[in-house]
Amino acid sequence: MAWNEPGGNDKKDPWGGGNRGNDQGPPDLDEILSNLQKKFNGLFGGKGGGSKSSNSGSGLGIGLVAALIILLLAATGFYKVEEAERGVVLRFGKHVETTEKGLHWRVPLIEMVEKVNVAERRQVPYKATVLTQDENIIDLQGSLQYKINNAEKYLFNVRNPETSLNHAIESAIRLSVGQSKMDFIITEGRNEIAFRIQNTVQEIVDQYQTGISIVEVNIQEVSPPGPVKQAFQDVIQAREDKQRSINEAEAYRNEVLPKARGAAARILEEADAYEKEVVAKAEGEAERFTKLLKEYNKAPQVTRDRLYLDMMESVLNKSSKVMVDVKGGNNLLYLPLDKLMSRTDDAPATVLNQSQQRDLIREIQRNQQTQADSRSRGVR
Repeated sequence: MAWNEPGGNDKKDPWGGGNRGNDQGPPDLDEILSNLQKKFNGLFGGKGGGSKSSNSGSGLGIGLVAALIILLLAATGFYKVEEAERGVVLRFGKHVETTEKGLHWRVPLIEMVEKVNVAERRQVPYKATVLTQDENIIDLQGSLQYKINNAEKYLFNVRNPETSLNHAIESAIRLSVGQSKMDFIITEGRNEIAFRIQNTVQEIVDQYQTGISIVEVNIQEVSPPGPVKQAFQDVIQAREDKQRSINEAEAYRNEVLPKARGAAARILEEADAYEKEVVAKAEGEAERFTKLLKEYNKAPQVTRDRLYLDMMESVLNKSSKVMVDVKGGNNLLYLPLDKLMSRTDDAPATVLNQSQQRDLIREIQRNQQTQADSRSRGVR
């Protein structure tokens, strides 16, 4: 028999309606809520009862439990973002804001936070076998370093940013190496190739809006294929030897040329000084001759005697012997031992000064004139 059939057992009523007499209508909503409160209070140790005080105590307990649950949920909503991170807040999977360093709060169970490190340098190694412009094959190894400059783009614009970055690196390597010859890449073009790869990869990831910034591209090794590797190493060694010889020659040139230029400049300066000296002497002699000519035109005999005396003075000043020209007779070699010089075994020769030499010449001339007059009187 069902619990709600006529004549049935009212004690089987799950809504607690056994005390309502013969009323067989649906249970009252207030009674249902009251029963639920009693059961809930029983779970937390409350005593059952039908009084109003019991009902109010049960309501207070439910409020406290609800407040406690709300506080616990609110406490779990706090999160901290480090200085090098960015916090991307998602509400039901949709981006609502991006937070920076510090303590923040999100709505529990509704919002979640994705933390992205934007200061870390991440590295991607690569290795490729590429065809060059002159149809040679080289093996290229290196690494690429990048950072995340936009957390939202990094999380939402591309499904797998690292995979996209690897594809971009491969494309950039093939493009950059394919535009250069093998000798250039192996020798001095390594830095330029790395710069090209960096720019090309940055352009690709910018087009995809991945939020990635390329920091640096390094090329650790560039080598030809194995069968011809030794031949290329010999070529590289020969080029290095050539460059070393050129550097040594330039060093020798830098050492010799300054010395030669200095010697040439010194010779030119000496020649210029000698030229000025000779010209000055010539101009002085010409000026002196012009002045003598003027004096000679005024008094020829006096000027002639003066020139003669000056010449004899300059000659006798350098000689210890005097040659006297006697008119009407033979040349007489006169050695004035007592006046021209006084020699001893211990003392050096004494040279007459200009005044003494001039007096000596006049004395000689007077003696010559006296001898000539005596000879003329004897002849008479």
